[in-house]
Amino acid sequence: MAAQPNTPDEPQAPASGFDDDLEPISVVEEHIETVRVRRSPKYSVFLGGGAALGVVVAMILTFTFSGTGSTSPNTGLVYSSGQVFGFLLLICITVGVVVAGVVALLLDRALAKRTRDVIVDRESVRVED
Repeated sequence: MAAQPNTPDEPQAPASGFDDDLEPISVVEEHIETVRVRRSPKYSVFLGGGAALGVVVAMILTFTFSGTGSTSPNTGLVYSSGQVFGFLLLICITVGVVVAGVVALLLDRALAKRTRDVIVDRESVRVED
């Protein structure tokens, strides 16, 4: 929308920048621009989903495969279910976040091909004192 020129019926603004009621005059600048629009995945949602999936996998691995009650040949210790779950959490959450991040990046690359140009009208209003 372009600014309309003053017509003879409209009163002209005084040179001081204020009208008769001493209200500030607002100046509107309009620009028509072309911008690119595309969809992008929310990375935080993907990374959170990968971490949640890692927790579920760690829980399944911990309680599905019961270990032996004997001591470990490498450390000489007996590990409880909670300790095994903690170790598996460290590994599974890390792997889940990495896999979900890679999936989000691949999805972002696939959606980058679907960019389109849109014409927008940008207005900036400035009040002169």
